[in-house]
Amino acid sequence: MGKVTLENITDIVIGSLGQNGEIDTRQREIMTSLIRHLHGFVKDVRLQHHEFLAACDYLARAGQTCDDKRQEFILLGDIVGVEVLVDMLTNVVGGSESESTVLGPFYRGNPPVLPKGASTVQKDFDGQESVYFEGHVRDAEGNPLQGVILDVWEDAPNGLYENHDPDQPDYNLRGRFETDENGHYAFRAIRPVPYPIPSDETAGELLRYMGHHPNRPGHMHFMIARDGYRTLISQIYDSSSKWLDNDSVFAVKDSLVGEFVPAPEELGTDLYVKFDFVLARAAAEEAIAAE
Repeated sequence: MGKVTLENITDIVIGSLGQNGEIDTRQREIMTSLIRHLHGFVKDVRLQHHEFLAACDYLARAGQTCDDKRQEFILLGDIVGVEVLVDMLTNVVGGSESESTVLGPFYRGNPPVLPKGASTVQKDFDGQESVYFEGHVRDAEGNPLQGVILDVWEDAPNGLYENHDPDQPDYNLRGRFETDENGHYAFRAIRPVPYPIPSDETAGELLRYMGHHPNRPGHMHFMIARDGYRTLISQIYDSSSKWLDNDSVFAVKDSLVGEFVPAPEELGTDLYVKFDFVLARAAAEEAIAAE
């Protein structure tokens, strides 16, 4: 290996890849780039040993913060724009399909399955505004898609998701709905409000170190899935919401901004949102993996 120097340490580490067992081409590509960029960063900022130890302690504390209700590393990735960047690289928009955005750290699997038009609201809040959401899900050729599952979730008017609020019923403001033969979906909920992402623990430390605020604009989350199509993870943003142009996790896209307008009287809600989605067909390898 020879003597390790400041000039050759990066090449020596990269040269060690795969020496103690086979690694595939993708592993080698990822590790080579990671080592080069990480070493380059350390040299660029002339990282000192006490700073390295502080970073190790920080990551250890971030791991200790993770539990079944909070995934701290997703949150940290959101704060520095990594999750939205990964999402854009993973789900490239090549045609008319809807844009995706971040999943975020507050998703819960297996919410209640509800009939079309039902409400996700299990608890009322002072000052809440009820909303009727509806639209169609189609393929890229404009054909309606029946049997699409829309998994939806949002924060309450107090700015908290139910899994972070012991005073909310289990799975409040969450539900799964299915499109009909016309590709139509509909459900009732409440108007999502802007809220701060958790700014305690290590996420708060990072935000303060960056000098950035923790606030997100009001939005409804969607996970939209059907066999043979790429699962779409997206959000509908309230066009009148604060923080729309300065989202703390950089996830707002123009195509995902919806209009919350006064609802027709027959709907029985305060507001109405119409929003359509277009699903892209799954690539062959994605379809095989799904099976």
